Amino acid sequence: MAVSWSGVMPAVTTKFTKDGKLDLEMFQVNIEAQVSAGVSGIILGGTLGEASTLTTEEKETLLKKTLEIVEGKVSVILNIAEQTTQDAIKVAQTAEANGANGLMVLPPMRYKANDYETVTYFQEIARSTKLPIMIYNNPIDYGIEVTLDMFETLIKEENIQAVKESTRDISNVTRIRNRFGDRLKVLTGVDTLGLESILMGADGWVAGLVCAFPAETVAIYKLAKAGRIKEALDIYRWFLPLLELDINPQLVQNIKLAEVATGIGTETVRAPRLPLQGAERERVLKIIKEGVASRPVLPEYLNLTEVLA
Repeated sequence: MAVSWSGVMPAVTTKFTKDGKLDLEMFQVNIEAQVSAGVSGIILGGTLGEASTLTTEEKETLLKKTLEIVEGKVSVILNIAEQTTQDAIKVAQTAEANGANGLMVLPPMRYKANDYETVTYFQEIARSTKLPIMIYNNPIDYGIEVTLDMFETLIKEENIQAVKESTRDISNVTRIRNRFGDRLKVLTGVDTLGLESILMGADGWVAGLVCAFPAETVAIYKLAKAGRIKEALDIYRWFLPLLELDINPQLVQNIKLAEVATGIGTETVRAPRLPLQGAERERVLKIIKEGVASRPVLPEYLNLTEVLA
């Protein structure tokens, strides 16, 4: 299916059993909850998916399982975060062969490439596959910024179609829209700027806390796009303390604890990550408990008509 690069796309967590294997049963519970809530795509193997701990075989298993679960209802996107261009191309081609609908691609890992090297890296991946690509632009966490001038070159590749905008500069949504129009779709990648980015014209939201609260996340997006800003804002204000759990080095542990609280996940992580301990665990659990206890009643949102472009 074609990727629309719009709507809410969860960067899903990877579920593990206590003995460290993939927990495909709980993984299916979560994916089905996402689809039922109205997400437009599933993104596999990102930071939240603990990609750096997954084997190539496990990534292929998760991709095939997700495609089986969603049955073509939503797009399935595989993240690429490799250490070499050769490995990135191999992942892209394998993803295409296994039925992925698109790719999200990070800059080179563990090496601070210059602008020329970064552009070349993205170009070579794009030319190796027919799959549509979203570039992940997150200089805060990954140390490399994909500038507008770099995108000017990159969009000459027809399958580079979108950017996950995570610079934390809300004005960048407008800069991208002003310079590229609809040629480059913009999806916000920062949970605490989710609503703000949508109101500034972002096409979608690659979200984290959606893993635990899919309906609330999609409702914010749908209500905002339908021009029902007050309703979206009310939900967003409730959501913000939870969303702040995403902008934290322990975001995986935080969000997995939230998934436990809403019944669609477990807190098991793969080492070197470990479950939260002590005062920090209590702090996070308090935020989650208060959020669940005050969870808002949502209006009907799935069939709203978009009026904001």
